[in-house]
Amino acid sequence: MLVIDLPFGQPGRFWRGNLHTHSDRSDGALSPEETGRRYQEADYDFLAITDHFRAKYGFPLTDTRPLRIPGFTTLLGAELHAPRPEFSSEWHILAVGLPLGFPPPEPGESGPDLARRARAAGAFVGMAHPAAGLLTEADAESLDAAHAVEIYNALSAREDRGDSWHLMDILLNRGRRLSAYAADDAHFQPQDPPGCAAWVQVRAESLAPEAILAALKAGHYYSSTGPELHDVQINDGVLTVRCSPARKVLVTGSTPGARVIEGKALVECSVPVAMFGRGFCRVTVEDASGGRAWSNPIHLAPAPQPEP
Repeated sequence: MLVIDLPFGQPGRFWRGNLHTHSDRSDGALSPEETGRRYQEADYDFLAITDHFRAKYGFPLTDTRPLRIPGFTTLLGAELHAPRPEFSSEWHILAVGLPLGFPPPEPGESGPDLARRARAAGAFVGMAHPAAGLLTEADAESLDAAHAVEIYNALSAREDRGDSWHLMDILLNRGRRLSAYAADDAHFQPQDPPGCAAWVQVRAESLAPEAILAALKAGHYYSSTGPELHDVQINDGVLTVRCSPARKVLVTGSTPGARVIEGKALVECSVPVAMFGRGFCRVTVEDASGGRAWSNPIHLAPAPQPEP
């Protein structure tokens, strides 16, 4: 049995960060400096301010390097837009790790082409809030440059469209190898839910931006709105989860149904994963307040090799 993308045995430690944030360089309420301060005070280790890369804002790629201090760093990025998926006027594509000077979209450039260009420039590319954007399976399949799917968006949860696991599970069953991240999408507008509500925990040897970016691309992270995942391992067909106190642990994956373990203050449990065959499984931990943490997909068979 092959298991990949598990961060828990990787060198280093976990670093907490948010990958999807907006400032007043686009439609956010706060300056980049104040936005960074909010996350520092909430004990985040890193932040990506991803302002909307649109003409009406001057195609901002917000330079957050001055916000870097010992114990807190930033990744440069943007939310990219181009016309158009099936049920929306524009694509929403997260690109974290873009170089300053990344060129605006060219006339007629499609969303998938823009995503390919961002990935070629070194970015970690994500499908932003697919449920809120009514992204279809065909749309998502065309975004072949994506590293990941934004499986939870705290701002979109206000519209009851925060969770995008259904699309993610379909793509995984279609053979895509994608990781899964949660994010705030914080704008800090008065009508919005509070920021600092969803994050990733990235396993890396240092807080250097290049180390965090490399770990994201490798899938060495998990996502959370509260609980902590201390360890997830598979040995001899049995998955073992160690976590902060939880009321429920779910193991779902490439087949309908789930393994569900419930209790008070669960901190460790083990379940067989034979029901998922040679597909994938993933872990969800839910705590007493309803907060959730999600592992990345755990693939149970090698990726298909391209024909020579």
